[in-house]
Amino acid sequence: MSETQALVPHVVILGAGFAGLTAAKALAAAPCRVTLVDRRNYHLFQPLLYQVATAALSPADIATPIRSILRRQRNATVLMGQVEAIDRQRRQVRVEGRVLGYDFLIVATGSRHAYFGHDDWQEAAPGLKKIDDATHIRRRLLLAFERAETETDAATRDALLTFAVIGGGPTGVEMAGAIAELARQTLIDDFRAIDPGQARVLLVEAGPRLLAAFAPDLSTVAQQALEKLGVEVRLNSAVTACSMDHVQLGDCETVATRNVVWAAGVMASPAARWLGAAHDKAGRVQVAPDLSLPDAPEIFVIGDTAAVKQADGSPVPGLAPAAKQMGDYVAKVISARLRRQPALPPFRYRHLGSLATIGRAAAVADFGRLKLTGRLAWLLWGLIHVWFLIGVRSRVLVALQWLWAYVTYQRGARLITSPGQPAD
Repeated sequence: MSETQALVPHVVILGAGFAGLTAAKALAAAPCRVTLVDRRNYHLFQPLLYQVATAALSPADIATPIRSILRRQRNATVLMGQVEAIDRQRRQVRVEGRVLGYDFLIVATGSRHAYFGHDDWQEAAPGLKKIDDATHIRRRLLLAFERAETETDAATRDALLTFAVIGGGPTGVEMAGAIAELARQTLIDDFRAIDPGQARVLLVEAGPRLLAAFAPDLSTVAQQALEKLGVEVRLNSAVTACSMDHVQLGDCETVATRNVVWAAGVMASPAARWLGAAHDKAGRVQVAPDLSLPDAPEIFVIGDTAAVKQADGSPVPGLAPAAKQMGDYVAKVISARLRRQPALPPFRYRHLGSLATIGRAAAVADFGRLKLTGRLAWLLWGLIHVWFLIGVRSRVLVALQWLWAYVTYQRGARLITSPGQPAD
């Protein structure tokens, strides 16, 4: 680093998800240098991760190298590595033995799966947060059909062809619908000893309805659409036990299954521990109205890592638009401080709406007063997701994959790339 560079204020951003990447890009014209740190070399479009898990898309369709995204941003440097510690007194971050000094720190390290005190369920019920999760789940799903084809024991075959998705939020709803379509449409003519259309797909939700963040009438529409696909929806059903060969619902029902997907909850990354900061029960860091730490105004926490309240006291949802708004806001706060401009007003989340797709030509969209269902909502869901993908290549590839799947009922990423963990 040159002496001139050392004199320029340094902004270190931890995490290249929606929040961190948006902040980095928004600082392009600021009088500072930016270092973006992530343990992976790519930015992942998480809303479509379930489509990788169900063989509709390949990982490269929804992931873009971070260096490629920021290659033309002269004040940005990308560092791949795992954060080990944050020293607030020295204003330093340790990344795999390397020490980075900072003038401003933005922590946007996202969230991870939450098993509500049952971390031993993780092996049997993988969640969906990373590409590795998606390819692991895809491998398990496809291997289940392959092993059922040669299985002679009827009970074992039924367990292999039973798929349980835990959690009735958008991820669970979309995952259950995609598994049902995979079995009943894509694989229907591919096997001889089994009928994939007879696969059993359960969606288990502990609450009284699906999609709790949506309007109640849209929850009903979503449930009806799933049931039309053959998904068994279990409401008011809490999972009380989970293993490699079954899940238990409540105190009395045991479902034999070799395929469980966890979509029931998340918790924040260990950022609160790194920072020694106050946090809520999900591990999200308590922040000031400008998203900084109350006792460290040079540190900002954004995205799923932060506990941020809306004007009515409800939490800001863990959605990509919310993360991007936080990233953009914090970049403006830092730019204003660097230029000695007046402070910005407190962060205010602008809810742009909620969407969830259920299956072929079926979706729900909640924009407050405007609510859409069916084919129109599905087309809007597709257009919005394609638009927010990074790069023309990803947009074109995903759009073509979806068009091909719609016309042929086929999925182009049905690869079992490694044996992985046995399904039985």
